[in-house]
Amino acid sequence: MAITLEKFAADCHAALKSQPGTPGREEVRKLVAQVLADPEFVATYIPPGTPERHLLYEDGELGFAILAHGYVGPKSSKPHDHGPSWAIYGQAAGETIMTDWECLVRPTDGAPGKASAIREYVMSPGDAYLYDVGVLHSPERKHDTRLLRIEGLNMATVKRFPYEAVTMSQAAE
Repeated sequence: MAITLEKFAADCHAALKSQPGTPGREEVRKLVAQVLADPEFVATYIPPGTPERHLLYEDGELGFAILAHGYVGPKSSKPHDHGPSWAIYGQAAGETIMTDWECLVRPTDGAPGKASAIREYVMSPGDAYLYDVGVLHSPERKHDTRLLRIEGLNMATVKRFPYEAVTMSQAAE
């Protein structure tokens, strides 16, 4: 039998409640990988035609959110973190080229932060990665993609400050 959203959400809640912090988030990352391996779960909750941001579930007690994302064609973003939160990206279909970044200068209200690329890797269907609080990353999609993402809190209402990509020598300027 396919995993249901309700069961997945309950398992995420239990992991985060029993193991606060990074250990619980790592357990949720493993749960994301498990549901991505279930074709019925992906077909039901992250089908072709999924909007770019579709809230599937928001936990009333812990505040985490489960989202489905569908992207048509190429799309990329600048280096970013999730403000006071964390995120888990799980690739459901297509590929995402992810870049991890080192924060060189934190952003302020008046100026973007500065970040330097550390590594680049491809997320393929079934892959799931945890980006803990403050960890900078940026996705690039060259073709249609779909993913499952867990946010530590619903980021739709959280103000975040931008970063710009620079080299180490540019950061010193």
